[in-house]
Amino acid sequence: RHKSRRRQVSASRVTMDATISSASSPLRLSGTATGPGRSPTPRPNIVAAGRQPAGASAAASTARLHAVSPSPSPPAPVESFGFDALKETFSVDVAAAEARPLDVPLAAPFTIASSRLEAVSNVAVRVELRSGAVGWGEAPVLPSVTAEDQPAALAAVGRACAALKGAPAVPLGALLQGVASVLPGHDFASARAGVEMALIDAVANSIRIPLWRLFGGASDCVTTDITIPIVTPNEAAQLAAKYRGQGFQTLKLKVGKNLNSDIEVLKAIRLVHPDCSFILDANEGYTAEQAIEVLDRLNEMGVTPVLFEQPVHRDDWEGLRDVSIVAMDKYRVAVAADESCRSLVDAQKIIHGNLAHVINIKLAKLGVLGALEIIDAARKANVALMIGGMVETRIAMGFAGHLAAGLGCFSFVDLDTPLLLSEDPVYGGYEVVIIVFSSYFDLAISRILKMKLSDLYTSLRMPVVTVVSLTWTMMAWSYKMKRAMEYIGPSGASRTIVVHAKVTLDLCN
Repeated sequence: RHKSRRRQVSASRVTMDATISSASSPLRLSGTATGPGRSPTPRPNIVAAGRQPAGASAAASTARLHAVSPSPSPPAPVESFGFDALKETFSVDVAAAEARPLDVPLAAPFTIASSRLEAVSNVAVRVELRSGAVGWGEAPVLPSVTAEDQPAALAAVGRACAALKGAPAVPLGALLQGVASVLPGHDFASARAGVEMALIDAVANSIRIPLWRLFGGASDCVTTDITIPIVTPNEAAQLAAKYRGQGFQTLKLKVGKNLNSDIEVLKAIRLVHPDCSFILDANEGYTAEQAIEVLDRLNEMGVTPVLFEQPVHRDDWEGLRDVSIVAMDKYRVAVAADESCRSLVDAQKIIHGNLAHVINIKLAKLGVLGALEIIDAARKANVALMIGGMVETRIAMGFAGHLAAGLGCFSFVDLDTPLLLSEDPVYGGYEVVIIVFSSYFDLAISRILKMKLSDLYTSLRMPVVTVVSLTWTMMAWSYKMKRAMEYIGPSGASRTIVVHAKVTLDLCN
């Protein structure tokens, strides 16, 4: 557990340890950022690929689903720092680097078509520069996807840390290339990602620039879905009802082990959350014929997923193409390649062969630099993007959240796994306040969970409010906002309340 101390707190308040850098653990449920002298930053327009805007004409099956930009006129980054420039100009001198086991039980077993997890067994990476700046990274381990298990990941990260400690001061880009030479290819992608995260985070902390600005500054928050693993129909219904109460509108449903059971689970979820949007994730579990049958049967139920993720085995390129064609032509459903995209070569094959409409970016299967290469290739080809992860804590999920918000180019965001853990091993980084409003002038506080921001950015700390239910008129808005902020208490400049029923991940400054 990565902490120096743990305070005893009430059930409604969790105090986070400030030794964890805020840039490594930045996620909190919240709204759009504002601050002294700043106007609100527009959030990314998270539009489900495959759902055309009103008035758009139907595209042919071979047409690309265009990547979604944050806004018609994206705001300029607040700071004139850029990651590419930083790689060339910032000299990095590493004083210490180490790998630590990161073991966290899950709140419930997490079953997908290809594996079952009861606990996270990842690797945390800590890098300290001569300047005293500290960065954290995480190497996620999911044996069905990553090539490493935890012992192998610990050993691999250990080798890279030893090389970092013995390296002279060099530009960040050269140091990252050195890490890639020690941990090359897909076999070490997860370990490489963890070390890259820690180095980039340490550099960002040393210049006091949050990662979302470093990666482009398009926005400082993203909206995520929430995942329901493979469970019984009754268990799925209970989870869906719970997530509906928490404000989640998009449910990612794991499928692919048993087609008939998958359909029964979907029926059960629709009964308790009839208005939710679905993402289906088969994790390679279906044949092409089964995947098409699932879409046919869902259509009979009046259900159209917003996305069908990795319906077939990662090496079944023909099957992936066939499902993509039928899904789009017949049902206007986009298909995403996840396990099929493990390198830039795979991405280029998907792009040039029109094999899928969306590419899922995961740092653990590509590394940070590898992910940026594929993002660049997809954007140039107008192929839509999704960002996800393995089963990770807020360290890796936070880094991915910063990347997604800063770039502002992801149509689908799946960064929910810290919410599935039974405990939070990372201290520092976010504050959560969830408020439920009833109609007109009645204000009901259903749950308040507050987490103190890292002292590293105390001067930028601001209260955050997520509105999970919105049913009042605009005339009542100022009154309700005032009542809400008075309830939370003054703490300097305030953030804007989110005026929609979504749960968002808001990134620390």
